[in-house]
Amino acid sequence: MTVSPRSSAPRTVGVLALQGDFREHREMLEGMGHRAIEVRKPAQLEGLDALIIPGGESTTIARLILSNGFQEPLRAFCASGRPTWGTCAGAILLAKEVDRLDRPGIETMHIRVRRNAFGRQVDSFEEDLAIEGLEGGPFRAVFIRAPVIERVDPPARPIARLADGTVVAARQGNLLATSFHPELTHDTRLHAYFLTIGAPPGAAK
Repeated sequence: MTVSPRSSAPRTVGVLALQGDFREHREMLEGMGHRAIEVRKPAQLEGLDALIIPGGESTTIARLILSNGFQEPLRAFCASGRPTWGTCAGAILLAKEVDRLDRPGIETMHIRVRRNAFGRQVDSFEEDLAIEGLEGGPFRAVFIRAPVIERVDPPARPIARLADGTVVAARQGNLLATSFHPELTHDTRLHAYFLTIGAPPGAAK
């Protein structure tokens, strides 16, 4: 595994902790030597170098984002240039277009996402992916009630596809969306890569 010096420097990374598998992201980040903050109030976004929006139930997280006053602070965080990553439900919330989501999410990435595209939890699967920008060979991706990225519009671009061409990861500047759950593996490469994609620590926020 090759990680740049910048990606290996300790960071303060927030994990939105309203619902979902935020604990797994926090534990992986801490194991990498970073400081991980479970974010439950908008004020906790201040001082973060990066932010992860985890998997979970997208309608529940969307409701909690609105009821806790997170929508505009999260949009501002995305616009600040700091790395922001949505995994599974988090990818749904970052998308500008989503099918069957009954309330707005964060809506900052120029992608269209279809929820639960692979079926129920019993239809979960794993697949080795080649991810643009990720060194060290294929990444074993875990898909659980995963969404599909149906369309990617500039300035966003696809960075990983299944064997049939289905897009399962996209990047737009400092924004990253993945349909799968990298926090459920022991492979830290994607978390390390994520921390290289935005403004460096100490940059204007």
